[in-house]
Amino acid sequence: MRERTNESAENYLETILILSERLPVVRSVDIANELDFKKSSVSIAMKNLREKKHITMTSAGYIYLTEEGRTIAEMIYERHKLLSKCLEKLGVEKETADKDACRIEHVISIESFEAIKRYTTKLWNS
Repeated sequence: MRERTNESAENYLETILILSERLPVVRSVDIANELDFKKSSVSIAMKNLREKKHITMTSAGYIYLTEEGRTIAEMIYERHKLLSKCLEKLGVEKETADKDACRIEHVISIESFEAIKRYTTKLWNS
């Protein structure tokens, strides 16, 4: 079982995943722009993610998720998308649903998330 990743690290990994789907390469400046953070803050976070072996970085500054980093990012992003969609279907405004999903995705247990996923899959596919 993997060591628990903190919310900040999960947000960075999720952002790298999302950016890697949109951009040919991801750099610290891209992450800083996406999150509206200072580049110095992102640099510190990238150092921490490299030390935990969640990302690799080339000499040109291109950032890539490792297998473990990608697993975490995909898990968080799946949670985000499903929770946001659920909240919207319940009548919550898109912007609010997105913000709330971003907070919930980090604290919900695997058991609860999987139950929500099973329920919504049945509900939305029937």
